[in-house]
Amino acid sequence: MNKKLIEGFSKKTKEEKLDWVAQCFLDNDPEVRKLLLTYWHEDVALQKLHDEFSENTLSNFYMPFAIAPNFLINDEPYVLPMVIEESSVVAAACKSAKFWLERGGFKTHVQSIRKPGQVHFLMHTTISRLEKFFKQVLEERLFKGTEEITKSMRARGGGILEITLKDKSVELSDYFQIEAIFDTCDAMGANFINSCLEQFTQILKWEVAASDHFDEEEKNSLQVIMCILSNYTPECIAHAEMSCQIKVLEDDFGMTAKEFASKFHRATDIAVCEPYRSVTHNKGIMNGVAAVAIATGNDFRAIEACAHAYACKSGRYTSLTNFELKDDLFRFWIDLPIAVGTVGGLTTLHPLVRLSLRMLGNPSAKKLMEIIAVSGLAQNFAALSSLITNGIQQGHMKMHLLNILNKLGATDAEKNYFVNFFKDKTVSHHLVLKEWKKLKS
Repeated sequence: MNKKLIEGFSKKTKEEKLDWVAQCFLDNDPEVRKLLLTYWHEDVALQKLHDEFSENTLSNFYMPFAIAPNFLINDEPYVLPMVIEESSVVAAACKSAKFWLERGGFKTHVQSIRKPGQVHFLMHTTISRLEKFFKQVLEERLFKGTEEITKSMRARGGGILEITLKDKSVELSDYFQIEAIFDTCDAMGANFINSCLEQFTQILKWEVAASDHFDEEEKNSLQVIMCILSNYTPECIAHAEMSCQIKVLEDDFGMTAKEFASKFHRATDIAVCEPYRSVTHNKGIMNGVAAVAIATGNDFRAIEACAHAYACKSGRYTSLTNFELKDDLFRFWIDLPIAVGTVGGLTTLHPLVRLSLRMLGNPSAKKLMEIIAVSGLAQNFAALSSLITNGIQQGHMKMHLLNILNKLGATDAEKNYFVNFFKDKTVSHHLVLKEWKKLKS
C-alpha cells in the first residue's frame, strides 16, 4: 500500500499520528513536531479535554480571544467576548458600542424560538389517505411515543410544540414529510430534536404496517429516507435595533446629520436590491455574529447557513438589516434567525466558553440570541458608516499594519516607528514595504 494511505489511523496514539503525518506529508521536518508541541497545553488533563472535542487531533489551533466593552443592551451594560482573527472586527464592535452608548444603546427582543425538524419519507399513496391516517392515528401516537424523550424538556417549559404532515409530492414524486416544531429552552437542542425524530421514524413504520388506511402495496412502498433537524430556523428570530434623532448625529462623520442619514439610507437600499453588495454586506454582519457564537461554544456554521438562507426568503438574496428614516428618527435594525444554546455541548466543557458565558452574566438562550444579534448589527453600522465617509480601507489597513510587520519580522521598536509613521497616512502594503526598505538600508 502507498505509504501515504493508512488504515486504523484513529486507533493510533497522538504521537504516532504526528509522526506519520510528518514523515509522509512534511518531509520529516523536525520543526513540525516542535511547532505542534508548542501549542499543546502543559496541563495534561486540559489537553486531553481538548483532544476529545474532535477526532484525530494533533495539537490546538489558537484563535485570539478578545472583548468588546461598552455595549448597552436594553439599558444593561455588557462586554462581548469575541473569537476572531481579524482585529478590525473587534475594533468596529468597540467603536459602534461606544458610539451608541451615549445614544440609548441597543434595544432587543426575541420574536420566537420555534425550531423545526423533519422525517423525510417516500410513499406511493395519496395525500388524502395520508392526511386521514395522520389525523386519526399518527399525530397522537407521535406525541405519546416520545413522552419519555421529551419529559425533562417539558419540565423546563419546552418540548414538541406541534407536528404536521407536509405534502412535497409536487417537488418530488411520492415525497412527504412529518415536520415537528420544538422549543428546546436553553439548549441548542440538536441531539434532543434528532432523538425525537428517530423515534418518529419507528412509530411511522409501526403504525403504517398496522393500519387499515392503506393496502399492502402502499404499506410496502413506505421508505424513510432520513430524519434530522433543520438548521434553517426562520421562526427562531432575535430582533435588535438602534435609533436616535438625527440631530444627535451632527458633526460625527464629517458631514451634516441629514447628509449622513441620507447616504446611510441609500447604502442600505443598495444592499437590499443588489446581491453582489448584499453578500458582502451580510458577511460583515456575520463577522460579529460568528465571533460571539464561537466564544460562547455555539455552531457558527449552522448560524451562518441559516442567516444566508433567510436572506433569500423572498426568492432573491438581500440584506439582513433594515433602515428607516421617519420624522427625523434614524432607525436601523436586524431580525436575525439564530438558534443557540447556553447549556449542553461545549458550554459546560470548554473553560473559555464557560468564562464567556459568565462574562455575559450566564444568559438564557433567548438573551444570548439578542446579544449575538446586537453584535452583528453593530458590525454593520460600523462598516456602512466607514464606507459612506472615509472608506473602509483606512481603518482596516491600520489594523492590518501589525500583520504586515509581523510577516516582515519587525522588532517592537520598528513596529512603534511604523505606527507613528502612518499616523497621518493611509496604510498600504506597498508603502509599508517601501518604508521598510528605507529603514533597513
